[in-house]
Amino acid sequence: MAVADDQRAGGKQADERSAGEHRLSLAEWLVLCLVREGPTYGLVLVGLLDRNGSVGHIWYVPKATVYLALQRLERQGLIRTTGEQRTSRGPARSLLKATPAGRAAVQAWLSTPVEHPRDVRSELMVKLALLDRAGSDSRALVLAQLARLLPVAAALDDQLRATTGFEHTLVLWRHAAMTATVAFLKGLTAGDGTVVTLTKAQPQGAGTGSNH
Repeated sequence: MAVADDQRAGGKQADERSAGEHRLSLAEWLVLCLVREGPTYGLVLVGLLDRNGSVGHIWYVPKATVYLALQRLERQGLIRTTGEQRTSRGPARSLLKATPAGRAAVQAWLSTPVEHPRDVRSELMVKLALLDRAGSDSRALVLAQLARLLPVAAALDDQLRATTGFEHTLVLWRHAAMTATVAFLKGLTAGDGTVVTLTKAQPQGAGTGSNH
């Protein structure tokens, strides 16, 4: 492996270790990522993560869970209060922003593929949506996810040939799900090497997501 490849591999491993240091729930990661976008307050986050919100229609987070997440993220030093914002009605709102540690954690988490195929529907879709909101290129994440899942798909091919009875039925179901997942990820990459966004249709076809 070339030195440059070694450096890229080492950087990726460091990012994954950094993301792994913070054992957050998916809801907590969502809240942290949205705070990282710019100073905001709880009620705005609740609206974004509502079932009809721009992010909540992908993965809904209840109001109480949003505020609990903010408390935990602040205790962990990932966000902090940065002042108040006066409103025409109601009390002043405490503005929150991500700390340097919080921003670094978000960057690492958004670049790390999910561990299990079942998390593609939830965690990976959330990451793709957040990268799209930020106008960031998701190609590296999609390719890393493919690289992680292709060996799993190959193992399922072997199991499909080696099993019988209900075990074969179960493997067949997993194989079908994996085939669809791999096809979905490949579909996100267009022929010219660009990534199809989740919000704009492209000639090559676009991916969409919903948890309802």
